[in-house]
Amino acid sequence: MKLNINQSELNNALTVVAKGSSNRSTLTILAGVYLKAEESKLILQTTNLELSIKMEVPALVEEPGEAVVPAKLIQDIVKNLPDMAVRIETSDDTSLSILCDTTSFSLRALNPLDFPAFPEIQTNQEALFPFKTFSSMVKQTAKVVSHDETHAILTGVLITQENNTLKMVATDSYRLAVAEAELNSASESGFEAVISGSFLQTIASLVPSDEFISLALNENQIIITYNNTTFINRRLEGTFPNYKQLIGNEYSTKVVLPTHHVIDAVRRVSLLSTKVSPIQLFVDTDANTVTFASHSQDVGNAQETLSGTIEGESVDIAFNYNFVLDGLNSITSDTVEINFFGAMKPGILRSTNEESFLYLIMPVRV
Repeated sequence: MKLNINQSELNNALTVVAKGSSNRSTLTILAGVYLKAEESKLILQTTNLELSIKMEVPALVEEPGEAVVPAKLIQDIVKNLPDMAVRIETSDDTSLSILCDTTSFSLRALNPLDFPAFPEIQTNQEALFPFKTFSSMVKQTAKVVSHDETHAILTGVLITQENNTLKMVATDSYRLAVAEAELNSASESGFEAVISGSFLQTIASLVPSDEFISLALNENQIIITYNNTTFINRRLEGTFPNYKQLIGNEYSTKVVLPTHHVIDAVRRVSLLSTKVSPIQLFVDTDANTVTFASHSQDVGNAQETLSGTIEGESVDIAFNYNFVLDGLNSITSDTVEINFFGAMKPGILRSTNEESFLYLIMPVRV
């Protein structure tokens, strides 16, 4: 194998595919990246037997060939090379050379015949979404998923499309995020799947473009294709919770405040808050104010008061401040609407612009 490739393109490709390699497996080959040069492109593949990634990048190929080298090592090497042409060569099956300007590396290579073949999968559902819309919705919802593997279904995001409405839902039982977007085209058969939140965050971190992203399903796996990259991962099995019953429209208190003012207030007051001393909200409908407060027995007290538009009853409620900040940071509108249903019932944050986003938080006892 002999080829020349742009350093930045190779670095970007390795950054993506390296996420599919595994250093935890007893199989050394799974810590590697499979490289195959053919015609005018370089194909890169990784797998940990659950997640498989394949990417194609343009290259000037002089001799076709294949090799497997440690993914993390070659990623670190290429990342630190100057932004110039990189030459990759193999003289036999046991070593791979990387040359750039006056720098050269020689890596021990593994047998490419031992690398697992990329899965060929028949699908029964497929949907296309604008990547920027898809990525934005993932970033709003996927950070809410649970990390408790004993409830695997909660580690995923429920993605559905009905007619021309794309919806993503995630929950960890303490909070709930729901994002919706209206698409230009409608789905004839609909689409529904629960997909790992961490996997979706990997997808959302790809370089944005005006291209569409394809999601295809079979009974056990999800195949995502974007530009020249293909991801294959397992679908999560189980029934996603009936989240709709948690979302009420008959609030007892409604507050509208400038989003950034609320974020700043929560950040400042939370400096004295801990996991066992959450942030409190005192809503005073007579004064049209919301006071954010925290109390730490061994440290002291903090509070900040904001004026806003308030309807309904006064309320005194407390939340985990990290959960509040996560929700507020997903609100893109200049103002945020906060709905309360009582002192020990969930609070709901909503965007006030055309974007449809809802974030529900369970209260905590003080």
